[in-house]
Amino acid sequence: MSALIHLALVFSMLSLLAVGGGTAVLPEMQTVLAQRYSIDHTTFVHIYSIGQLAPGPNMMMVLVFGFQIAGLLGALVVLLSFFIPSSLLCLFVGRLWTRIGEGPMRRAVQNALEPISIGLMCSGVFAVAKSAIAGPVSISLAVITFTIILLTRINPVYIILTTGSLGALLMHIAGLK
Repeated sequence: MSALIHLALVFSMLSLLAVGGGTAVLPEMQTVLAQRYSIDHTTFVHIYSIGQLAPGPNMMMVLVFGFQIAGLLGALVVLLSFFIPSSLLCLFVGRLWTRIGEGPMRRAVQNALEPISIGLMCSGVFAVAKSAIAGPVSISLAVITFTIILLTRINPVYIILTTGSLGALLMHIAGLK
C-alpha cells in the first residue's frame, strides 16, 4: 500500500478516535509511526513538544510526521485526514445534539463519555512522559514543572521554556546527551 494511502487511512482513523482531543490518540499514533515509519519515541516527543509550544492548535504537529514520511504531499494528506473526519463528525453530532435538547439520554451519554475522554487523555500524557522522562534530571524537572503549573497562574509556556532551558543547561554541565 502506498505511504500516502496508509497515512490517509491511519490519520482518518485517529481523527475519529480522538474523543476528548488529540492527546487521546497519542499512544496509538506513536505506535503506528514507530512500527511502520521508524519514527522513534524521542523524535515523537520532540515533535509533540514543538506542537505544544507553537501557536494555534497543538495537534498541527501531525503535519511534521506527514512531511517526514512523504514530503509536502504527505503533510497535506495528514492535515486533511486528521482534521476533516473529526470536524464532520462534530458538525453532525452537534446538530443532532441540539435537536435532542436537554434530557436524560443526553446527560447519560455525556456522563459516559467524560471518564473515557479523561482516560484517553491520561494515556496520551503517559505515552509522551515515558519517552521524555529518562533520568533524575528530567524526573526532577517534570515534578517541578507540574507543581509550579498547579500552584501558580503563570503561563505554562513560560514555565516549560524555563525548565526546558534549565534541563538543557544541567544536561550540558553533566555531560549527558
